Amino acid sequence: MKFSEQWLRSWVNPSVSHDDLVARLSMVGLEVDDVIPVAGAFSGVVVGEVLSTEQHPDADKLRVCQVSDGSAVSQVVCGAPNVRPGLKIPFAMIGAELPGDFKIKKAKLRGVESNGMLCSASELKISEDNDGLMELSADAPVGEDLRAYLNLDDASIELGLTPNRGDCLSIAGLAREVGAIYGATVTPVEVAAVPASHDQVVSVEVAEPKACPRYLGRVLRNVDLSKPTPLWMVERLRRSDVRSIDAVVDVTNYVMLELGQPMHAFDLAEINGGIRVRMAEAGERLVLLDGQDVELRPDTLVIADHQRALAIAGVMGGEHSGVSESTRDLFLESAFFEPISVAGKARSYGLHTDASHRYERGVDWQLARTAMERATALLLDIVGGSAGPVVEAASETDLPQSTTVVLRAERIEQMLGLAMPAEEVERLLNGLELAVTGGDGKWSVSVPSHRFDISLEVDLIEELARLYGYNRLPVRYPQARLAPKGKPEAKVALSKLRRQLVARGYQEAITFSFIDPKLFELFHPGVEPLLLANPISADLAAMRVSLWPGLVKAVQYNLNRQQDRVRLFETGQRFIGALDGLQQQPVLSGVICGSRQPEAWANSREPVDFFDLKADVEALLAVAGAGDAFSFLPAEHAALHPGQTARVERDGRLVGFLGALHPELGKALGLDKPVFLFELLLSEVVQGRLPAFGELSRFPEVRRDLAFIVDRDLTSQEVLSAIRERGGEFLTDLRLFDVYDGKGIDPHRKSLAVGLTWQHPSRTLNDDEVNAITQSILTSLEERFNATLRK
Repeated sequence: MKFSEQWLRSWVNPSVSHDDLVARLSMVGLEVDDVIPVAGAFSGVVVGEVLSTEQHPDADKLRVCQVSDGSAVSQVVCGAPNVRPGLKIPFAMIGAELPGDFKIKKAKLRGVESNGMLCSASELKISEDNDGLMELSADAPVGEDLRAYLNLDDASIELGLTPNRGDCLSIAGLAREVGAIYGATVTPVEVAAVPASHDQVVSVEVAEPKACPRYLGRVLRNVDLSKPTPLWMVERLRRSDVRSIDAVVDVTNYVMLELGQPMHAFDLAEINGGIRVRMAEAGERLVLLDGQDVELRPDTLVIADHQRALAIAGVMGGEHSGVSESTRDLFLESAFFEPISVAGKARSYGLHTDASHRYERGVDWQLARTAMERATALLLDIVGGSAGPVVEAASETDLPQSTTVVLRAERIEQMLGLAMPAEEVERLLNGLELAVTGGDGKWSVSVPSHRFDISLEVDLIEELARLYGYNRLPVRYPQARLAPKGKPEAKVALSKLRRQLVARGYQEAITFSFIDPKLFELFHPGVEPLLLANPISADLAAMRVSLWPGLVKAVQYNLNRQQDRVRLFETGQRFIGALDGLQQQPVLSGVICGSRQPEAWANSREPVDFFDLKADVEALLAVAGAGDAFSFLPAEHAALHPGQTARVERDGRLVGFLGALHPELGKALGLDKPVFLFELLLSEVVQGRLPAFGELSRFPEVRRDLAFIVDRDLTSQEVLSAIRERGGEFLTDLRLFDVYDGKGIDPHRKSLAVGLTWQHPSRTLNDDEVNAITQSILTSLEERFNATLRK
């Protein structure tokens, strides 16, 4: 929003300097982005009149002009293409100083004396127009100082408004704010109803009352568009960064800037039947005022007649129904469009207009009639004509409703740290035209129609804070019990897990939480993915239920770039279940592929296998000091190789899976190397065991090595668990040091060799005690697993 400071001060003029006004606007949340003088620094320039022109004797493009400054006539040589007798222009007399420290002196141009300079707008830094002399209105007083005549001691102030402050996209809204800031009186323009002088109307039908709850129209007949826009209006528009076009367009733009109500004028001759506010029809096209030919979508609200669309509602009018030089009768439109119905429509057609900018943020739903009367009065004054009655179509049930918010004094003090006096509260809120009733620490505040952003008590408190002054609010430090929290020693930090994996040759990866639905189906067949409503792209549309797809894609990316040995890990969330019961589980996942050791002259090129991955997982689980609490059991997983898959459990709870990538899945992804993966729940992995001191025994250890023949399908985990149960309290170490099947062993059986170590804390164990425990273990294994001692 860019506006003229002089225009604002014509509404409200607090006794403060320009700098103070700019600073206070920023401090109340209306951030000032830029302040630009409306003209350059110059002096000695007056309104001049060209009395006559003659051809320069030695230059085809120069004219010798006789120019009056009101008291004398001077000869000036000028090369502007639009110089002509009777023209009133800025005349820089001898001694004048122009922008850029340029001083006017007597001169000779091609041998002809020139006493002064006729100026263009760009030479005075008024605008960028340098096509010719700046033409002043015919009634400009000759000899008057140009700065005084055009009120050029002014500044254009540009505000960077937040989307919730659409009420400040007008002089009226800004004046209301300034009046509230300084407690100054606001003097709005007087808007009186213009009586109808003829009875011609255009019927109005609103087919979409929810999108357009209010629509007003009026016929103006016999207008004269040859009449120019008054200079004061052109200047106010220019200083608001709006280009003057013609009187009708200028008036609608002026009312929009003044009151905040976008308006549009149609050529009445181009309207067939009447006005219909409806949704666009499939395949319907419209040539806009900027010449763009667009195909309208069915979700676009349009202003149409009984034959075709005339405009995109709240965005831009059509070219064929727009006002032109031949227009004699107007249909003037003023409407309220519901913000959601027009939000994003301009952008979807590659447009951004002043009207759409305001409608998307919310326009005062009670302003349309006032704006209609104001625009009518201005048009009748400028282009003449006669006005008909105002036709209004309104759906009261679809219009926004006035709201009342309760404000409490204790809540103000709680949030601002300040006991604000009741009269101060009422003064500040009344300054914003908020109707305040009640008292004794509790008020009922009626929210006016121009404030879409106020609906809660905290909104009112925010208004009080910014108007009172953020810099005046007391500074208080937080008052809370800030006792240090205990750090659970049994829980290991995630950083330690990361360092363990890095030490084992892994590199950390970060992948998207969204994956391709096709990839999701490959890893989790039969599982319904949770799809994003507005994905970044089609291949990032499904929420992951495992980190494996992203990691495997990273492996694929590296292998395709000649990185043959890949070890990656990632920590992140996986998303389990439907949206209404979604679980976000932090997990730790990893993947390995390629050779077991880095390439070197002393290292072998053996590829990694399942047990390399299992060793990494066991090292990871041991970081928290509770590695023996986890067990590895045979399992199945849709994404893993049957027979090379294990589930990790802790006290019967599933912790995760590890194994080889399924060959069919690897083939589908174009992987020609075996890939091994693991994924573990972080909540289980980080939970360890507190270390406890145990006195070292001074007595010797006793070790027995036993080899058992068991079924091939029996896991070593089951055998070791059974041995621990029978090993007694002094069993200090149990190791599986050999697994053998082949010659000398039944093809359906295998040999497991284990080493058992006992140590008593206070004496030496004798052979009889150790033999008795050993025999108990053998008996238990024979009964449970049909195990026999290998000879």
